[in-house]
This record gives sequence, structure tokens and C-alpha cells, in this order.
Amino acid sequence: MDNREEVREFLTSRRAKITPDQAGLPAGSRRRVPGLRRSEVAALADMSVEYYAKLERGNLAGASPAVLEAVARALRLDDAERAHLLHLAQAADGSDALTRPRRRTAARQWTPHRSLQWTLDAITAGPAIVGNGRMDILAANSLARAFYTDLFANPDNQRNLARFNFLDPASRRFYPDWELFGDMAVAILRRRKRAYACSPPWRPRKPSARQSGTPPPETPTTGAARVDVPLLPRGQAAVGGGSPSIAIDE
Repeated sequence: MDNREEVREFLTSRRAKITPDQAGLPAGSRRRVPGLRRSEVAALADMSVEYYAKLERGNLAGASPAVLEAVARALRLDDAERAHLLHLAQAADGSDALTRPRRRTAARQWTPHRSLQWTLDAITAGPAIVGNGRMDILAANSLARAFYTDLFANPDNQRNLARFNFLDPASRRFYPDWELFGDMAVAILRRRKRAYACSPPWRPRKPSARQSGTPPPETPTTGAARVDVPLLPRGQAAVGGGSPSIAIDE
């Protein structure tokens, strides 16, 4: 079915509705189009400008569900608009392939580039780690691995400082003031949630004490440690060295 005109009108109208400020982009002083530029939508959807321009010209045939989801996220479509985009793509494709359940694929584990690991290994004066806003330890030098022996020794910790703090009894021996470090962990996670609460790509995850069969830990100022932890985009991390503390990317 040739529905290119309908597709073109739908995508261009939705692009025109979004301001640079809503998308977290600088407005600039020489903006000649309402809403976002094609290049900005392409960048938000993580695709080339040429490919997005092809989609916006109405050529949705063959677009994968992942591509459509990226476009919907970049254009901040609501549920009804997402469904309409899916129906347009299905009509253009002439099949029901887009409505079939997608096969789940195992999430790829982030691994540090060799140059980053070399940089960490070159730090010999103290522990050094690469961490993200979920408090995962993504990479570490030998002193950090030795310092966090208890964390790395238990696979249930998943190399995560918050899980270690709240779900591993060894943390009570590790931290000189367990409640203080618990309060700090919750504060970090809450701060990161507030920073990204309105961004569509962020998916909340709740660390549950039930996984270890223990009740939720209580801290004096935060209460039960049940918090939403946002998943940071792959690759956002910072290096910390010297004193053994996690460095959070800002």
C-alpha cells in the first residue's frame, strides 16, 4: 500500500511539535524551522540523517520494530501515536511482521576499552574504578579489586555497590558506618532518578531485598531502601582514584 504521503505528514507534524528545549537541545539563534531539525531527530534516534530523511519522505517499508521505537522515542510519541506509526509501517510493509512478539536477546555486558583498562592499571597509588549512576563498578584496577574483595566475591552483588550495601551481610563488616553509607547510596540513586525521570529512554529498575531472602534494610533518614534505579546509557561513566570512593558521571 502506498501511504507515503500520510507517513510524511505524520512524521513532519510530530517533529514540528517538539521544541529543542523539550528534547534537551540548544535552541540556537538561526533556527528556520518549527520544532526540531531532521538532523536532531536522527541524532536522538541514533541513526543517520540520510536514513531518517528517507523515513520522513514516507518510506517506512522494511523498517524494523527497533527503528520504529527509536523514532517514536525521539519524537516523544504517546501510546496512540506509537500505535498509529506501527500501523503505518505495517501498511507500508504489507505484512504483520511488526505485530509479532520480538524475540528477547540477552543484554550485552559493557566492557571497558583496552586503553581505559590500561589507564586504570597505571594508577598504583590507590584504588581506581569506573562507575555509572546505578552504582555499578564497570572496571577497576588491581587495588580496587583487592579493596572490594567482598563485593567481587559474591556473584549476587552483580558488581553493584548498592546491592552490596543493602543485600550482602558482608557490607556491615566492610563499611565502618553502614547506615551512613546506606543513606549515601539511597541519596545517589534518588538524585539520578530525579535527573532522568522525564527522559523516555530511562527504564526504572527496583532492587528487591526479596532476592536474598532478607527484609528491606532500614536507614535512619531514608527508611526502607526501596528506590527506583535508572539504567544509564551504555558508556556513561567516570574514573575515580586516590581514596576508595565511587565516581559518578555528571
